Amino acid sequence: MEQPIRVLLVDDHTLFRSGIKALLMRQPGFEVVGEAGDGLEGVKRAISLKPDVVLLDLHMPGISGKEAVQAIAEDAPDTRVVMLTVSENAEDLVDTLRAGALGYLLKNIDADYLIDSVRRAADGEAVMSQQMTAKLMQNLRSAPLSAASPALHEKLSPREREILGFLAKGASNKEIARSLDLAESTVKIHIQGILKKLELTSRVQAAVYAVENGLVQRGA
Repeated sequence: MEQPIRVLLVDDHTLFRSGIKALLMRQPGFEVVGEAGDGLEGVKRAISLKPDVVLLDLHMPGISGKEAVQAIAEDAPDTRVVMLTVSENAEDLVDTLRAGALGYLLKNIDADYLIDSVRRAADGEAVMSQQMTAKLMQNLRSAPLSAASPALHEKLSPREREILGFLAKGASNKEIARSLDLAESTVKIHIQGILKKLELTSRVQAAVYAVENGLVQRGA
């Protein structure tokens, strides 16, 4: 029997946390291992509990959601962080993805989408509300190219560059594997190599890096 997906809920609204907890616990294969009402407590519990997925609000008392993401990425790197927020601000989106979040969901999504997103995030896939995907790409199209050294992406093999292009388009591991006639396990290994070489922590960060550094056409 497969182990349940262990989830930590971090949100300063108790009633909202209770609703999400009840929703997840009604589904097979989920376990809510903890809750926190502010960012600092959320970081502490993420480090101690080591959940598979953290659902993290953006604006809370104490440290910000972005600071919490950074701390979790550094001290609990195997935990996937997904923002669950009301903010549709493109800067909030980009900032948290750069900080290490694997996804960005709006609180107005339906229950089935949230459940599916948590499952996908636990498997290492990026998840994002549809309207935020459009805002992300618009932000990247209008932003200046990064002045970062190209040395990092020059380390990528031709195959890794090809897979990076798929990541920039938001493709899942399954879609990449099908397009390149590879096993999903092989795709995962390539993505791990890409992240290591680019010194990043998530596939979303890799997608942002690819667009900002001109490795794929903006808006493609």
